[in-house]
Amino acid sequence: MSTPKLTPKGAATRDRIVQTAADLVLARGVGGTSLDDIRAGTATSKSQLFHYFPGGKGELVGALATLQAGRVLEAQRPWIDALDTWESWEGWRAGLLAHYDGLPHRGCPIGSLVQELSGTDPALAGVATAHMDEWLGRLGAGVVRMREAGHLRTDADPEALTLAIFAALQGGLMLNQALDSGAPLAAALDGALATLRDAAA
Repeated sequence: MSTPKLTPKGAATRDRIVQTAADLVLARGVGGTSLDDIRAGTATSKSQLFHYFPGGKGELVGALATLQAGRVLEAQRPWIDALDTWESWEGWRAGLLAHYDGLPHRGCPIGSLVQELSGTDPALAGVATAHMDEWLGRLGAGVVRMREAGHLRTDADPEALTLAIFAALQGGLMLNQALDSGAPLAAALDGALATLRDAAA
């Protein structure tokens, strides 16, 4: 079922539902958040909820995955759109640390969705994974630009470097959440940038 065309007021209501649901799911997980929880949190009726999300909870989870991915990418801008100088990579690091330090839940919302949904709803997990792939691709494009600009050795492997950076980032976020501290992410990003600098020209 497709989402109906909405008036500006309707679009605002739908956005409010998605934002509230995103916060609930981040705190409780998809499995721990029922439609009744979302209705209570957003002060909407069952008919209203299905008006905005005719596909039910699956459609709503897909929408909140898109919202969370947008929030994460926005926190990395403008640096992630360039990443062609050492200064831009340092700005990217600072942007991520500031973003996650200001959140009550310090983990990666996209990674958490992928982890939870991969065993229960592979199709929906694929929606979240697509956002992870986009994030990885943007970092990879930055590594390629660094090599093309002469900042990295010509024999540097962009794919291997990108995976090392992204793995460090996600590992840091996982420990951030487990330890309720921003220190693991800071250490992980320092290590990721050190790996990149090891390939400097």
